[in-house]
Amino acid sequence: MGIRDEHRKRAGWAPFLEVGKRVVLRYAIDRETSPHGESMTDALGTILATDDQVVTVMTKRGQVRVPRVLVIASKEVPPAPVRRAASDAP
Repeated sequence: MGIRDEHRKRAGWAPFLEVGKRVVLRYAIDRETSPHGESMTDALGTILATDDQVVTVMTKRGQVRVPRVLVIASKEVPPAPVRRAASDAP
């Protein structure tokens, strides 16, 4: 098994990590610089770009560049629910 095959087993190299897919990525962050001392965070959104090093996800708060080696878990998720208009009924 080569290095490329080993990467395919890791969450950051999951086969569904393709442009246009909606995903959630859990990835490691620096505990020292995080607001509450957490060591991981999530990026939920649509993949804009990928390369050998990074997955770029468009979230509600903007683009997030996630280094593949920091991805702990990844999952393809369904489209965001459509918000319904506010009802005029009391």
